[in-house]
Amino acid sequence: MKLFLKGIYHSFPVQLVMLHFKKFQVLLIFWFVLFSTVNGTFMKSFGADSLYLAPEYLGNVSMLAALFVGLAIGVFIMSWNITTFILFSRHFRFLATTSNPFLKYCVNNVIIPLVFLLFYFLRAVEFERNKELMTYGEITLLVLGFLSGLILIVVISLFYFFRADKNIIRRLTPVISNPQLFKAQFKKEEMRLNQSRLIKVETYLNAVLRIKKVRDVSHYSREFIETIFSRHHFAAVVSIFIAFIGLIIMGFWLDSPLFQLPAASGITLFFAILIAVSGAFSYFLQSWSIPFLVMLFVVTNVLYRYEIIDPSNKAYGLNYKNKAERPLYDSDNLLSLCTPEKMEHDKQQFISILENWKKKQAEAKPLMFVITTSGGGNRSATYTMNVLQHLDSMTHGDLMNKTVLITGASGGMLGATYFRELCRERSAGKPINVQDKMYLNDISNDLLNPLFTSFVARDLAAPAQRFKVGPYEYIKDRGYAFEQKLNANTRGMLNKQLKDWYEDEKNARIPLMLFNSVVTRDGRKMVISTQPISFLMRPAYDSIHLTDADPDAVDYQALFAKQDPLNLRMLTAMRMNATFPYVLPNVWLPSEPVVDVMDAGLRDNYGQETALRFIQVFQQWIRDNTAGVVLIHIRDRKTGGWEHPYEATNITELATKPMLLLEYNWYKMQEYSQNDMMGLAQSILGSYFNNVTFVYVPEKNEARAALNFHLTKSEKKDIASALSSPGNQQAFSKFGQLIKTSHSLTIR
Repeated sequence: MKLFLKGIYHSFPVQLVMLHFKKFQVLLIFWFVLFSTVNGTFMKSFGADSLYLAPEYLGNVSMLAALFVGLAIGVFIMSWNITTFILFSRHFRFLATTSNPFLKYCVNNVIIPLVFLLFYFLRAVEFERNKELMTYGEITLLVLGFLSGLILIVVISLFYFFRADKNIIRRLTPVISNPQLFKAQFKKEEMRLNQSRLIKVETYLNAVLRIKKVRDVSHYSREFIETIFSRHHFAAVVSIFIAFIGLIIMGFWLDSPLFQLPAASGITLFFAILIAVSGAFSYFLQSWSIPFLVMLFVVTNVLYRYEIIDPSNKAYGLNYKNKAERPLYDSDNLLSLCTPEKMEHDKQQFISILENWKKKQAEAKPLMFVITTSGGGNRSATYTMNVLQHLDSMTHGDLMNKTVLITGASGGMLGATYFRELCRERSAGKPINVQDKMYLNDISNDLLNPLFTSFVARDLAAPAQRFKVGPYEYIKDRGYAFEQKLNANTRGMLNKQLKDWYEDEKNARIPLMLFNSVVTRDGRKMVISTQPISFLMRPAYDSIHLTDADPDAVDYQALFAKQDPLNLRMLTAMRMNATFPYVLPNVWLPSEPVVDVMDAGLRDNYGQETALRFIQVFQQWIRDNTAGVVLIHIRDRKTGGWEHPYEATNITELATKPMLLLEYNWYKMQEYSQNDMMGLAQSILGSYFNNVTFVYVPEKNEARAALNFHLTKSEKKDIASALSSPGNQQAFSKFGQLIKTSHSLTIR
């Protein structure tokens, strides 16, 4: 038994696994991320596991989608094999004397990939059955698709190296026949150099999985062995280069849905590139790797500083050309945009919009609806659409007519914007039933696949490609890919510019929409609107004390008045409002100094801050002209902060708790502050203020829809069923009672 265990320990597969942990552990990080993602541990709240376990292609979880994921994981496995073969082959000199050494290496390096694949299949079958609600027949097709892609890549790779082996042997035949390369005996020092200090290998598996003893290579010179390995290394580098060229070519065709691979494919291909690059650095630069990286960082930073390279994402539609006319982003300029006179002027102009809205109403003193919706990716977008469709049905198609303002954050605004546009098209006479479930399916459709594919094939690999919005030109990147997919999901209805909504919002034919984002420089809110809104730039203090209040928000249109602000694409305004950190690029704006903005949820994830300030500014008009304001609040998480308590369950979490406390409790602290503001609004307006809140509450906490731009079938079903929760039924009942009360008033 002891000899048996010793034999296993000194076998090539086991020694390879040990060598991975002894040397270049950084390469194992990629496997760790894959394992933890598939397990649902890594980025669990974002639903990263669904991207691998339920891949989508052309809008469907299908055999073809699974095939692409299989191809990508096959590329990852082969990239890992190629990279580690280049790095480790010097420890296994016996491989140089075998036929097809790279094939032998792959066969013996199979333990980690095999464990991952078995784990992946077990998790995938469970996920498809419970989350995607598939039959075993459908699951079998997905497994066959995945295996087909995986096997295809492995066969192509091994065929390539098999041909490379034949060429290497043909070229080295004259060398092998040279008797001077074969020595009867080596000096002891030469023998020592031909053996690895790290490992001892006695047996290995051949191509047909038979156990073979390692051949003695002492009669070969080191020059001969190194020549064979260097030839294989060159073939490996060529294969990686060919794969990279393939990514560049794909980047040029990415606008076509056919080239928008499943998100898991994009992520895995990105990992494959990182493995290849890190391996190349380690092999070619050896101990110079870190100095080279430092030098590369310094040079890149200098090039960026002097604007020789510019990786920043732009707001599509804005004018970035004339730098001399860029507005100053400083205290004095922001204060000049919200002087008491300017705020009063904009306030009076907006009152004319309110008067236009009132003229449409049947009641002498109608109820005014203000809608806020929370961030939360496709989860919030879908839930928002669900709620608005139901409310529209309760008001007999009159919801948008009674609504003055819609604001919020991230995904919720995607759903609300699409719903408003459907109602606008219906009002224009188009045969649209806004309660139709197909529109709900539209907004719940995947947005991640083109985003990640673009990140890998376009942002990292392909040369810059350009497109135009009006007279201005921009570079295509993952932000552009996101907008194009959102445009396709919403049937092209939102592929317009702000100026296309200007007249309708000014004349109150549709509700005003306020898109928020956060300036990373100082945390101020960038508020995008078709109308001037300087009165929202700072708290509504008494005019005597107004100068004491520094602006905490920026009127986008006023700040960029010379940059053609209404030329901005609506799709871009929505993306700026929903810029998930790292997933989507921050948007850089043409100011001096240049500022960038990101997700609105960083400042006001529920939209209440902006809505309550608006209500406070127009409180007197509301008292004089309406029966009151109804704040319709749509949120994708429970109130009270009990849902995800921050608990330290191990020593690591205990050590990091002080650093991560703010991050884990960010939304809860927003809620506490905004509840205080709600109380103040209630005390100011009294019976003129009503609040109706709809909350997404999953049937089971562990089955909660992920905060993601991708939803599974079971998650979509769970979101739809949330409308039937006791709390939401009470909210619908309260809303219905408010409508009845409004109708009982004197009709004009």
